[in-house]
Amino acid sequence: MRKLWALLVGALVIGVLAGCTQSGEASKDETVTLKVGAASVPHAEVLEYLADDIAKEGVKLEISILKDAVQTNQQTADGELDFNYFQHIPFLEQTNKESHLDLVSVEGIHIEPFGVYSKTIDNITDLPQNAEVAVPNDVVNFSRALLLFESNGLIELDDTKQSDFTVEDITKNEKNIQFIGVDSLLLVRSLDDVNAAAINTNYALEGGYNPGEDALISEGSESPYVNIIATTKERKDDVAIQKVVKWLTSDKARQFFEEQYKGAVVPVF
Repeated sequence: MRKLWALLVGALVIGVLAGCTQSGEASKDETVTLKVGAASVPHAEVLEYLADDIAKEGVKLEISILKDAVQTNQQTADGELDFNYFQHIPFLEQTNKESHLDLVSVEGIHIEPFGVYSKTIDNITDLPQNAEVAVPNDVVNFSRALLLFESNGLIELDDTKQSDFTVEDITKNEKNIQFIGVDSLLLVRSLDDVNAAAINTNYALEGGYNPGEDALISEGSESPYVNIIATTKERKDDVAIQKVVKWLTSDKARQFFEEQYKGAVVPVF
């Protein structure tokens, strides 16, 4: 009886050990799925381009095209998204402040030179008196647009301020340009109704415009508005997210940016 009991116990131990070994092997091969909120161009495009390479490292991406920037940040903070890729640091900081979030930048990936476009004029100096110009209606990009107009000699801004400029901070405006805040997603469409529009490059590209070819004026490569991977503080060093970052800052990603967007998207790595 004792021999039979010993055999049964031994078989049970062997079975448990075998199960542990099989479980360990399965965990090595397990694929982690990351949910990401991204702008369609160029963010989602480069992620889709690199998806197979990232998958070979055990990370599958589920990409959702953002419809609302603030909501995408909220979903990231709430854990509905693992990370997002669509914004620059000033926008992230403003959203954190206004929405009481605590998201952080994981890595800077690229710059999209901000540009001004028009369907009615070919040179920015041809803006008529009292011209209507559509600009992004969020605080950061509204200020960014005003700075672009100032750097091209079209207006002057209060020199006692450094950021977050509004129309009240315009100290000189000889053409009396009317700056109209518009949701960023609608700026390309607004070109039918205004003299010009200042448009973020990702939305310009979606609308068929390229800042290198079509913009009346645009930022230089020294722009501080680097597009980033953003997530929560707790997920910043997440192994799976770091694998995505590794590929987004690879030579393959650099080549994609340079060949696909011809200077409209400038890698910073």
